[in-house]
Amino acid sequence: MAAALHFLRRMARRLRAAIAPVPEISAALWLQTLQRHAFLAALPLQDQAKLRALSALFLQHKEFSGAHGLQVTDAMAVAIAAQACLPLLHWGAPETALAWYDDFVGIVVHPAEALARRKAVDEAGVVHHYDEVLLGEAMEHGPVMLSWPAVDGAGHGQASSVVIHEFMHKIDMRNGPADGNPPLPPGFMGTTGVRAAHAAWRAAWEPAYEQFREQVIIAERFGGDWPWLDAYGATAPAEFFAVACEAYLIDRPRFAQEFPTLAPVLDAFFRP
Repeated sequence: MAAALHFLRRMARRLRAAIAPVPEISAALWLQTLQRHAFLAALPLQDQAKLRALSALFLQHKEFSGAHGLQVTDAMAVAIAAQACLPLLHWGAPETALAWYDDFVGIVVHPAEALARRKAVDEAGVVHHYDEVLLGEAMEHGPVMLSWPAVDGAGHGQASSVVIHEFMHKIDMRNGPADGNPPLPPGFMGTTGVRAAHAAWRAAWEPAYEQFREQVIIAERFGGDWPWLDAYGATAPAEFFAVACEAYLIDRPRFAQEFPTLAPVLDAFFRP
């Protein structure tokens, strides 16, 4: 019953969005976003125009709310929308591309880092409770949470974007819990079936992840050089996928230097 109600509400939102005209993002707001995030300004002009239209449609479909009294301004919403839509830029018409995000509506923006109460069970079966500091969090079939200071500080000399990171988790979750194995387009890298496509994906990602983990461990324990990619990616395959994708979308040339085997895989993924 709950699933049916969720489906009906989603269809109703789509119908209202289809009837209502999509308001254009003003030139002033869009320019402000490009100035704030250099990796968006570096896009070709035709891609900037497409991203602007895609972001406007995204804003029509999503609902922003501020936590702890934070007022989410139009400028904040546009900055988030543009980064969230960047992965979808070459995935077909705007409505088709945005279908990847149709399992949720809410985006909650916090004025600072958020604390989440966690529970873990160790090998001895002892339950441990702890607080985890979050800059963002994507929930399967649920909203996206973002820390505004983390969003606002992105794009200044580092290949990181908490918005892209969390929305890559949402894309990863389209076929189940985040695990670094998202749905793949038909004919991915010349394959002829879903099983072959995912085998090709794993063949590229698994050794890259293990090598990256080893590099981080050597840096942590033995004083080796820290990798260019955010070390948080070494915590799990899902995090490696999200961190790698944000770096690829922000600075593809450097990403290709650091991960020559993964760059063509992400080329095929983001530009099917």
